[in-house]
Amino acid sequence: MSPSGRPRPLSLMFLLGMGMASERINCPSRCSCQYLEVNCKGQQLQEFPAAIPLDTRQLILAANNISYLPAVELSFLADLVYLDCRKNLLGDDLDFTFIGVARLVYLDLSFNNLTQVTFSTFSHLLSLVVLKISDNPNLVAIEKDAFTNNTWLRHLDVSRTGLTFLDTSTVRDLSNLRFLGLSDNLWHCNCSFLDFITWMTESNVHFPDADRITCYTPEGLRALKMPAAEAQLHFNCLTRLYKQDYVFLCLIGFCIFFAGTMAAWLAGVCAVIYEFHTSKGGAEEEEEE
Repeated sequence: MSPSGRPRPLSLMFLLGMGMASERINCPSRCSCQYLEVNCKGQQLQEFPAAIPLDTRQLILAANNISYLPAVELSFLADLVYLDCRKNLLGDDLDFTFIGVARLVYLDLSFNNLTQVTFSTFSHLLSLVVLKISDNPNLVAIEKDAFTNNTWLRHLDVSRTGLTFLDTSTVRDLSNLRFLGLSDNLWHCNCSFLDFITWMTESNVHFPDADRITCYTPEGLRALKMPAAEAQLHFNCLTRLYKQDYVFLCLIGFCIFFAGTMAAWLAGVCAVIYEFHTSKGGAEEEEEE
């Protein structure tokens, strides 16, 4: 061959071709892969894809039919920081699913079938900053300590779910929280919910679609926005007495009356006994004299 260097471009092309072939081999079926990213969006996948490169940082599984996330396979992706699982069929029990992806920063589980969030659901995600669990119509319960370990959480969205109540401590202790989506839920604005509404009006957290954060029940407060609901609940819960309150007050009054009567009766009995013994002692002394 001539010293013009022709073999070098050929060998370079050969090496590049081998590298691209190797990348294609390591990429899951029906997914596209580029540097540290695997994109399987909208591929009608029924299961979690196999053969995901272990150095993957960003995994997109949106718009599929995946109903289960295997904790073991996820744990192999120890460097994963971004996981998009929106618009799937995930639901039921997600406890301990994310135990092996502690570096996860972004997690989107919106548009799924989640039913509850417990302490064990996200407790291992110590670096989590963004969590989206909106548009889960069957999500009816979030335990008050569900985000205790997610101290870096800055963006939380629970809009358009089946939630009727959220304990104040669930979000109040998240010192880095700046964005909280609560719109279009079935909030039950009773006296137990007053503390949460008060926290909303006093916190520095931003609530998008604030005009759509309204009461669903009771009937008298339906469609009422939270500031107006707070004023109404303050009047209802802190100044008005209900039937059970009158029953309680009557019971307390009866107990006080009964206790006073018994105390007076016992005092009278003690006085009679004392006077009896005193008079008897005086009579004995007179007889001795």
